[in-house]
Amino acid sequence: MSHVQAVIFDAFGTIIRIENARHPFRQLLKLGIAQGRRPRSDDASALMSHPWSLAQAADHFGIDVPPTELARIESELDAELAGVQPFTDALSCIEALQARGLKVAVCSNLARPYGAAVKRIFPGLESYGFSYEIGTLKPDRRIYDAVLTELAVDACKVWMIGDSQRCDRDGPIALGVKGHYLNRTREGSPSDFHDLMAFKDAVLSSE
Repeated sequence: MSHVQAVIFDAFGTIIRIENARHPFRQLLKLGIAQGRRPRSDDASALMSHPWSLAQAADHFGIDVPPTELARIESELDAELAGVQPFTDALSCIEALQARGLKVAVCSNLARPYGAAVKRIFPGLESYGFSYEIGTLKPDRRIYDAVLTELAVDACKVWMIGDSQRCDRDGPIALGVKGHYLNRTREGSPSDFHDLMAFKDAVLSSE
């Protein structure tokens, strides 16, 4: 077995959570519906694969947002970002991994405003693989490749974990990364991890 040299985490639902969701981008799209714009199946993907602000997203989608309404939605976004909090086990897990000399990264599908919240709570990581910066979403291999390049570690020496089987377990496995599914509900397969402290123990015991 190759020794683990780096660990990649998903962001939302894995190491951080939104305490009071306001869904500002959803509000923007609903405003578009009210103006007659038909939703597209790739709207969410577009939002997370481009470095757009709310105003830039509105321009792209052709949504006319009055200044007062834009200010209100931006205020909702600010409130949502202020409510982003870490999972307690994530803080302890990442601290323990870094103390043992492992490289730590984040790889996440998210819109631009949320990237700053991740960096605020978890500064000093070796890589931040944000979909809006890389221009593609998990499970596209290019987003994992970008993180692996920054980590400068062979895929076989990297573990990843997150709350999406498709994006955080299966996608990484296809590249040779040891992907794991975080299932905080404590249901499902015995091979799932139910918290990050158990994951940390597994990583460190595999060194």
